[in-house]
Amino acid sequence: MSDWTSLWYVWLILLTVFLLLVCGVSASCVRFCCRKKRIPVEPFPRHPCELPGIGIDSDSTAHSTVT
Repeated sequence: MSDWTSLWYVWLILLTVFLLLVCGVSASCVRFCCRKKRIPVEPFPRHPCELPGIGIDSDSTAHSTVT
């Protein structure tokens, strides 16, 4: 049986996994706290939309060139 102290790479892998886990948990907590404290903002401002309308009748040259 191998001695656990001589297997340095196992300890390195365990330390890396532990650090990644701690970083992920702390990042999630910071993200949750920042999202909770933020003032809710509407994603789209409520402005009336005006779209120009162009009427095309069947005798129009634009209509006849398209068809």
